[in-house]
Amino acid sequence: MLTLQKAGHRDLERYYPLLETDFDSEELVGKLALHRGMMNGTVDFLTLHDGDSGMDAGYAVVLTKNLYGYVDLKYMAVMPWFRGRGFGVQLMRELNRRYADAQGVLAEISEFDDPDPDRLRKLRKFFTRFGYEELKSDYRIAGVKTNLYVKPMKGNADLAPVVHRLLPDFYTRFMPASAVWRMLDIKAPEKE
Repeated sequence: MLTLQKAGHRDLERYYPLLETDFDSEELVGKLALHRGMMNGTVDFLTLHDGDSGMDAGYAVVLTKNLYGYVDLKYMAVMPWFRGRGFGVQLMRELNRRYADAQGVLAEISEFDDPDPDRLRKLRKFFTRFGYEELKSDYRIAGVKTNLYVKPMKGNADLAPVVHRLLPDFYTRFMPASAVWRMLDIKAPEKE
């Protein structure tokens, strides 16, 4: 049986090396900032526990507080020894259940270099399978194009008019504004 559990600061210390392996260093939020977010309630660090094996099968970092009622699925990964066995699907289902009362769930998919040339295509397919829709945006993390997806729960899928305010609002709740603006580059949509 799989259960999604809220993890603590010790867990983050244990898992942070995995985040450094699973995600590009340029898109990685610093460990101290994540601890700060966990302390002030703006970041959920979650683990997917497999009761059959007694091991954690995956993890997720979700930015939870902003003015708009959405959450941001910042990082999500399955442990290397569980990959290719459907645990990513289970993790996504559990995340969707956990945040069903939110206006919606955002996901950021960066186009950083990856040894797997099909990574971006696979991620797009995975997220659209769960009802995520791509948002039209001019968004970059550390200068690299980042695709935004939204899964509307109760809210609107068309966040393009406000996403340039929404994303910095997530980050500035646990990171200094100067660090946010060095990391993120998102522009307001152009008037037609």
